[in-house]
Amino acid sequence: MKIALAQLNYHIGNFEQNEEKIIKAIACAKAAEADVIVFAELAIGGYPAKDLLRHTWFLDRCEQSLSRIAVYCDTIDCIIGAPIRNVHEEGKALSNAAVVISKGNVVGSRKKSLLPDYDVFDEYRYFEPNRTIQCIELQNIKIALTICEDLWDNDYDNSYKGDLMLELAQEKPDLIINIAASPFSYIHYEKRLTVLGNNVLKANAPVVYVNQAGAHMDIIFDGRSLAMNKSAEVITELLAFEEDIQYVTLSQGDLHATGHPKTTDLSEIAYIYQALLLGLRDYFSKSGFKKAVLGLSGGLDSAIVAALAVEALGPENVLAVLMPSVYSTEHSIKDAMDLVDNTGCQHIVLPIQAIAQSFEDTLKEAFHGLQADTTEENIQARTRGTLLMAISNKLGHILLNTSNKSEAAVGYGTLYGDMAGSLSVIGDVYKTQAYQLASYINREREIIPINTIVKPPSAELRPDQKDSDSLPDYEILDAILYQFIELEKSGSEISKLGFDEQLVQRIARLVNNAEFKRFQAPPILRVSPKAFGAGRQIPLVAKFSH
Repeated sequence: MKIALAQLNYHIGNFEQNEEKIIKAIACAKAAEADVIVFAELAIGGYPAKDLLRHTWFLDRCEQSLSRIAVYCDTIDCIIGAPIRNVHEEGKALSNAAVVISKGNVVGSRKKSLLPDYDVFDEYRYFEPNRTIQCIELQNIKIALTICEDLWDNDYDNSYKGDLMLELAQEKPDLIINIAASPFSYIHYEKRLTVLGNNVLKANAPVVYVNQAGAHMDIIFDGRSLAMNKSAEVITELLAFEEDIQYVTLSQGDLHATGHPKTTDLSEIAYIYQALLLGLRDYFSKSGFKKAVLGLSGGLDSAIVAALAVEALGPENVLAVLMPSVYSTEHSIKDAMDLVDNTGCQHIVLPIQAIAQSFEDTLKEAFHGLQADTTEENIQARTRGTLLMAISNKLGHILLNTSNKSEAAVGYGTLYGDMAGSLSVIGDVYKTQAYQLASYINREREIIPINTIVKPPSAELRPDQKDSDSLPDYEILDAILYQFIELEKSGSEISKLGFDEQLVQRIARLVNNAEFKRFQAPPILRVSPKAFGAGRQIPLVAKFSH
C-alpha cells in the first residue's frame, strides 16, 4: 500500500478554497499511483470552527463538500477529517470523525474518542465521544484509525477510561493512522514524537501521522506530519509550517520512505520565528487584510515586530510610525530610523509632545492639588495609541501590537495605549526570548540595530526611565513567570526552587492584578504551551492567593 500524506493549510469556512486544495492533492497522489491519501483532522470545514458547528448551513456545506470530494476518489481511497451528525438521539449533535472514502463513496467513519477540553481546546462543547473501539479494514489492511488526542490518553484526563491504543492493539493492526489538528508550541514536538513512538511500540505497528499547517488567529499549526516505522524511527517528515505532500509504502509489515527523510531540526527560536511569520501571514491573508501599521519606538519589541511584519507582508505593506516625546532619546530615534532603513518599510514621524501637553492642560483643573504620577505617563502612551488607531481607521491598515509576554504578564502596559492593536505578535514571547529572536533575525545581516539590542530596555515615559526601575531583571522575572504561568505552580512551590519568596509573591500579585488588562488585550499568536487568552482563563472578579 502506497500512502500519501497530505499536509494542507485550511481556511475555516472557505469550502471552495479548501476543496480546491484537497482535490489538487488527490490528483497529485493519483498521479504518483498512491493507494490511499490521508488528510488532517476536520479538514472539511476547518479547525477550530467553534460555534459555526452549531449552524445547520455550515454542516450542510460540510456534507456537500465531502460529496464533491468523493467523486475524485474513484481510483484512490481517502481518509479525511470532518464533523458528522450524530444519528442517535442521545449525546451531542456531532462527532469529530475520520471519514473513509472508497470508489467514489463515503463507506465509513471512525469517530474521535478522546475529546480535549484543556488549554485552547473545547471539543466537549460540540462533539459526542466515541465509545466503540475497533480497527477498520481498507484494501485488506487492518488499520487502527485514530484522531489526534486518541493517542494522548496517558497525558491528560479525558472521557475514555482505559487505554484506547492498547485495546486497538489487541486486534493486531497492520498500521496506525492518526489524523490531527495539533497546534504548535515550542515544547510540543518532542512530546509528540514520544507519544507516537510509545503507541507504535505498544501496538507493534508503524504509524502515519498527518497534521495541518496554517494559522487561525491565535492558534498556529506547525505541520511536520510524519511516518514512523515499527522501531519508532521517523522515516519521513513533512515541512514545518508549510503545505507539503509526501509518500510512504507499507510492505512486508512495515513502512518505508519513498519521499524525503526526516528534516534537520532547527533551534527552538528558529521555529518560534517561523511560527510567528506564519501567524502574521495567515491572519492577514485569511482576513482579507494587506497592510499593517505599528508604533516604532527604537526599542527591542517594536523592532522585532516591524522586522517580522516586513518579512511576512513585504516592506511596502508595513507602515512604522515614530512618535517621539520629550523623553525620547536621540539614540532611540536614530535606532528606529536605522530599523526603517534596514527593512525598507514605510514610515512617518508624528511628535506627541504638544498633544500630550494639551491633555495635561485640559485635565489641570480636574487634577488640581494632585502630584504627577503614572497618569501622565499613560497619557503619552494613550496619545500614541490614539494616533495609531486614527491611521488604522483612515488608511485601512491593521494595527499590530508590540507588547511582549513579560510585560503582559505583570501589567507593564497601558490600556488603550501601547496595549492597543488587532493582533499581538509577540505577546507569547518572553523578553529573554525576544533577545534570542532579535539575534536570530540578525543571523545573516543587521536588520535590528545592535544598539537596540544592547541598550537597557525603557518605556521612555519619564526622564532616564528603565524597566529595571519597576521590574526585576528579565532573566529572573521570566524564570518565575514560566513556573507560574506555563507550569501553573503556586508561589510557595516556586519559592522552594530557590527564588526569593517576597519577590515571587510580588510577581504573583502583579500577574493576578493585571488579568483585567489582558482580558481587553488583542488576540495573541500562540507559540508557548500556555498563552494568555483562550488557553488560560482566570476569573476577573475573584479573591484568591497562591
